[in-house]
Amino acid sequence: MRLGRDVLVLTQTANSRSIAFLSQSLNEGKDNIEIPIVSYCRQGQQMEVDPSAQSESLAKFNLKAIQDNSPFNKYLIGEKAALFCGGTGTQIYIWNLDEWGSECCLEWHDGLKGGSSFHQGDIFIRSKRSRARLGQLNQKVPLDYSLRAYLEVIFLVPRMKISVQRKLVKSRPLANFLTNTIIATGDILGRAVELILGFSQLEWDQASCGVFLYWHGRLIEAYKRVGGMIHSADVGRGVIGVMDVTNLMDDQDGRVWVHNNKQGFQDCETYACLEQWLGKKADEYWDNNFDSLSLDNEDNCVYKPDCEWVQCDKCRKWRMLPPTFDNRELPMQWFCYMEPFKGKCADAEQKVKPGIVAVSTKRSGYDCMLKGSRSIKMEPDADVSGTDDKFVNSEDVQHPTLKRLKKGLPRHEDAKSPSLNKSKKR
Repeated sequence: MRLGRDVLVLTQTANSRSIAFLSQSLNEGKDNIEIPIVSYCRQGQQMEVDPSAQSESLAKFNLKAIQDNSPFNKYLIGEKAALFCGGTGTQIYIWNLDEWGSECCLEWHDGLKGGSSFHQGDIFIRSKRSRARLGQLNQKVPLDYSLRAYLEVIFLVPRMKISVQRKLVKSRPLANFLTNTIIATGDILGRAVELILGFSQLEWDQASCGVFLYWHGRLIEAYKRVGGMIHSADVGRGVIGVMDVTNLMDDQDGRVWVHNNKQGFQDCETYACLEQWLGKKADEYWDNNFDSLSLDNEDNCVYKPDCEWVQCDKCRKWRMLPPTFDNRELPMQWFCYMEPFKGKCADAEQKVKPGIVAVSTKRSGYDCMLKGSRSIKMEPDADVSGTDDKFVNSEDVQHPTLKRLKKGLPRHEDAKSPSLNKSKKR
């Protein structure tokens, strides 16, 4: 998601502070890229230049470069640093925003006061264009143009509080919001990998699917279509994969196979093997769980996650909700001591466990011969785990007998036909 040409990042911890200036305007026409950075360390009640990170002369040179090429002078930088109030955090300021036509490329929405989470403030890319992906037909992918939607899934394990238009972003760890979840393991080029696959009702409604690839806990590639998803929009619809590829994309020699803009991976042998492995696992999941089974009330079916979760607004830990609890009863701000958890922030966080496939769908037109019934039920075999009675063996389905249409009269009736006999006598 590209927003502008220049950005200033101001970050602070308990004992340090850093200012970084990433600018295309500053480096335009230069062969060597310059990134002015000034580091400070706490000495008593004040922040002084950190001599272990850079010399005092270099710090002054970088600070002057920031002041000369940005709207930030020493007074404005001090004003923004005072917003930390002795705490920790990060501030990001972007200017020289990209343009769309005669207007700014961004579009601000304040949202509705007192509205639901679907009416919170947001910042859109004005064009609202979706990225081109092989096999993708839907033209509305909010993650591609909505800052709020992007920040909901940007972290693999979200802990940070993020606000857009002064409204808190409700983080959504994807692995916790899937149903029919499985965990596929394997190795790629001798390195162990783990993939979480499941079904999302939200993505089904939006006609989306694909694998979300995270690197060091940050989203790099979203809705990556693999296997049969590339060739058909019906295959894999609603199926979402989540995978951390840090150990794959970081070589032992220190090389990193990630683009500088953190929006994709470089083309290399590891990435090619990863695509092949993901395609195989995604196709197996789809064929085993969705492509060969019938579904009761297929048109009106609604899927729910295997487990529903809520995040504490204090400790940022995720708590599992009981199956009977309606998550619509949760307040906008929820803490560990509230119902239904009624615990403490010090309690350990639960871990995600793979679920059990209960129902599944089929490609459109697959069951066109089953006109008399929308579903078939049968008793499970003794060696099949689970108690669901919705599984069906394709060999036991009784298909209607089809008869070939005959043209003309049968051979054995030729002699009995009066019209033919008369014609012969003539």
